[in-house]
This record gives sequence, structure tokens and C-alpha cells, in this order.
Amino acid sequence: MVDAMVDAAALLPGNNGYYTFEGSLTTPPCSQDVRWFVLKTPVRMTAGEIAALGKLDVMNARPTQPLKGA
Repeated sequence: MVDAMVDAAALLPGNNGYYTFEGSLTTPPCSQDVRWFVLKTPVRMTAGEIAALGKLDVMNARPTQPLKGA
């Protein structure tokens, strides 16, 4: 494990608008109540950044889903 300080605000887009909705966690049993916040402006990541994040977040109980129409 690597200790690092991250300025989370620097990772967000300049437009901080967001949508919010009620839902559940994405890990089984998927029944816990959660309020989701989704940015109106997408944050873009390179394939390398996504791969690096995947190495840090090894506990993912739900597999990725296929894209709609794919």
C-alpha cells in the first residue's frame, strides 16, 4: 500500500453541477439505501489511468456490464 495525499477537488471538472438520485449499493445484496451523485460534466480518463485505478481497487464484487447495444 502506498500513502499519498490527493487533492480530490483538482480531479473534478470546473462545472461542479450534479444529478442526484436514490438507489442501492452495487455490491451484493444490493439492498442498502444510497444517495448517488453523478457529475453533469464527465471526467475523462485514459486507458492507462483506468488500468491503474483497477489495480488499486481490487475488491469489486460486481463484474462490469456490457454496453447497451454492444
